[in-house]
Amino acid sequence: MGTRSVALVLLAAVLLHTLLPASAAEGLVRIALKKRPIDQNSRVAARLSAEGRQRLLGGANSLGSDGEGDIIALKNYMNAQYFGEIGLGTPAQKFTVIFDTGSSNLWVPSAKCYFSIACYFHSRYKSGQSSSYKKNGKPAAIQYGTGSIAGFFSEDSVTVGDLVVKDQEFIEATKEPGLTFMVAKFDGILGLGFQEISVGNAVPVWYNMVEQGLISDPVFSFWFNRHADEGESGEIVFGGMDPSHYKG
Repeated sequence: MGTRSVALVLLAAVLLHTLLPASAAEGLVRIALKKRPIDQNSRVAARLSAEGRQRLLGGANSLGSDGEGDIIALKNYMNAQYFGEIGLGTPAQKFTVIFDTGSSNLWVPSAKCYFSIACYFHSRYKSGQSSSYKKNGKPAAIQYGTGSIAGFFSEDSVTVGDLVVKDQEFIEATKEPGLTFMVAKFDGILGLGFQEISVGNAVPVWYNMVEQGLISDPVFSFWFNRHADEGESGEIVFGGMDPSHYKG
């Protein structure tokens, strides 16, 4: 492929016909992605070994009912983190998130995270500053390969590009122990996976985009630019795909 940008298109269609909107806005919604190479400290703290994943996945069924969490694997691409910006609340509070197809929950650090150092290195959600905030309070926990988060569910508006997803359930993280998220270059994670793997059975942001009629087609696509120094690092498109980034 030489010096050309690599286009990787990941298509996701919501299979449940009940999620298809009766009407939707025209056009595509584009979110610019930024790329930041993982330094040695981040690589050591954040990498997920195959052995570690298998051990955690093998023990998933042995977790009790005390809310210890679900097993979800994070992935990176070409030893880099690709992330974008979203807004949470009204007015929107800005967060940098990983758009992750391997998980389904949205979480960001909470202003109520007092005892985890990682929270103080990132933007924190302040529910008292949002007029669209709705209290939920249901506890939540997610165990990753080399890190974990815990907190509680809340509901608020999520701004993704020009779209505003209303009453979105998300996790306010009040515990981020260890180094994994302390050295991360992002604040939280926006999962784009299926609801079946969502912690707490929360409806994913992507599902609500479709259900609320915010996009024309139940499709999203990624474009990753291997040579970020030559231009944009990439983009995620909701509602379709950009044919200028692929052939065939």
